[in-house]
Amino acid sequence: MSLSSDNLAIDTPEQIALEFVPAGIGSRLLAMALDSLIQAALYFLILLGAFLLLTRTRAGQGAAAILSASTNWAMALVVLVLFTIYWGYFAAFEAWRKGQTPGKWALGIRVIKDNGRPINAVEAIGRNILRAVDSLPALYGVGLVCMALTRKNQRLGDLVAGTVVVHERAQAPVSVSWIAERGRSAVPLLSSELARLDNRDLELVETFLHRREELQGFVRMKAADQILAHLREKTGISPEPGEGPEAFLERMARTLRDRGR
Repeated sequence: MSLSSDNLAIDTPEQIALEFVPAGIGSRLLAMALDSLIQAALYFLILLGAFLLLTRTRAGQGAAAILSASTNWAMALVVLVLFTIYWGYFAAFEAWRKGQTPGKWALGIRVIKDNGRPINAVEAIGRNILRAVDSLPALYGVGLVCMALTRKNQRLGDLVAGTVVVHERAQAPVSVSWIAERGRSAVPLLSSELARLDNRDLELVETFLHRREELQGFVRMKAADQILAHLREKTGISPEPGEGPEAFLERMARTLRDRGR
């Protein structure tokens, strides 16, 4: 992994180069401001609903009703919901939407792992627990200092979870460079085998087929072998006798495309 200029370049285990632009402090603060407005709106709606429900159910019962056990339980429930929104909003959205809250989506930024992979739920929760420290002493003071001192604009939560916030880029369609003969590539694979693969597997294969001419001989061969091993582990399928790794990957990509995957 390297950082040149404003770009973050990452070499994945499959030897595919990915390039990202780290999100600046301004973009991250604006996204957080939008998310905070959404949280504030949720707080208002919940408190308003609780107030209306309380006044409606307790109307005409006197002031003593306000101190009743049911009212206390209702207020405790409201406090619990507000607490959950405050601490769970960012983690839930980032885990569910692959690193994007509504504010980050509006600004076109996303949280990813520092190796280029999407974050999972554990990492989303971990980086957001540290907001309690990043927000000290006020107005995210610790977080702003960390972002200013790190090359990838990472706050403390990012450093601990191994994440980075980057700008999204529209990717041009991958144009695959075919080498193997169409006759061999047309040999179908079984549907039961293909069902174990998803769109990310197809993207991985086609990205390699698109960029393999840019790779040096040994790196290209190693990348093909690694991708083949990954697919074999998921599906149990192997190349036919005499079929090289790249020819097999072409056959798989064509078969997946032909079946609308």
